[in-house]
Amino acid sequence: MRKIVVSMWTTVDGFVAGPDDEMDWLLVDEHLQKYERALVDNAGSLMLGRITHADFAGHWPSTAQDPDQPDAVRGYAQRLDALDKIVVSASENTATWTNTRRLTHLDPAEITEIKREAGGDIVVYGSLTLVRSLADLRLIDELHLLVHPVFLRQGRALFEGGQPPARLELVSAEPFPSGVVLLKYRPA
Repeated sequence: MRKIVVSMWTTVDGFVAGPDDEMDWLLVDEHLQKYERALVDNAGSLMLGRITHADFAGHWPSTAQDPDQPDAVRGYAQRLDALDKIVVSASENTATWTNTRRLTHLDPAEITEIKREAGGDIVVYGSLTLVRSLADLRLIDELHLLVHPVFLRQGRALFEGGQPPARLELVSAEPFPSGVVLLKYRPA
């Protein structure tokens, strides 16, 4: 059965974006790019919320065709463009992107059926509301945190309070030369 793998860039203090959604704190290096490429190479689908889906749809298809982009970036973009996309949105106002289907809500039975489909894992990027809902429903099979060595002190937290604790089991920890540490967890 396919896994739902959430991949999230975060700071040491648990923020995934600044107060105005800024991401200027990211430390993208060759190791981080290799991780991202391997993740999507082994994926069968992307699952995104409406806003992240629109952002990706507005960027990656044109990047995939841009000869001025480095080969690694263009190859990554081409892989994203080729993947099946699942956008979770109650709104019918979703961006157009090839190979996209829409779920109006997260139904655990429907997600289980999607996980039974043939193909690679289902990768979730960004999409805080979606990630929080998947976590609340205990549908995340792996959580990949790319922890950047910075304190933002304010911004958008990965998780908010109000839910009971959820124990995780460490699968692996890999430091990158940039200081970013890739932590992979699964539910305990």
